[in-house]
Amino acid sequence: MPFAYYDRLSARDKAIYRRSDEVTEIGLPHPGLLEPFVTGVRQRLGAEDRPGLEAACDALCRGLTTMLGIAPARVEVLAVRPSASWGELHGLYTPSAGSQPARIQVWMRTARHKRVVAFRTFVRTLLHEFGHHVDYHHLKLADSFHTEGFFRRESSLFRQLVPEAAPKRARPPAAG
Repeated sequence: MPFAYYDRLSARDKAIYRRSDEVTEIGLPHPGLLEPFVTGVRQRLGAEDRPGLEAACDALCRGLTTMLGIAPARVEVLAVRPSASWGELHGLYTPSAGSQPARIQVWMRTARHKRVVAFRTFVRTLLHEFGHHVDYHHLKLADSFHTEGFFRRESSLFRQLVPEAAPKRARPPAAG
């Protein structure tokens, strides 16, 4: 079911939206190879080390782009989230322009209390912005919309990279 803004899109954008919505997973051939990068993100975030966190996020995204065979994106980790009456900005994706590579920006601290963002929330934000990069470079979409498929792709990447986040399956009852 399309989101409310779908009705306001042009015919061209509706076609892009529908194509995006159809793709619900991005399969990584060897997600376990990226585990050290995810661990680096967890450690640097926990240590509140912004430069180290930026390097760890950049390494993770480079690993992802290499695994998917797409152009790299530059990653920036900034301190406190910008905010206004509309809320807080968690992340921002800027597509490549000319000779400039695409840029992923994420913030490591909340706007109001300036607390470090929780690991799972931070990684989801990073993968959300990376998802826009995937739309342009892997799926070859002319635009990147927030579709249900987009959010499912983000979740599929998260489950592969943070396996303990996968939903637990119910155990069968013990034989009596």
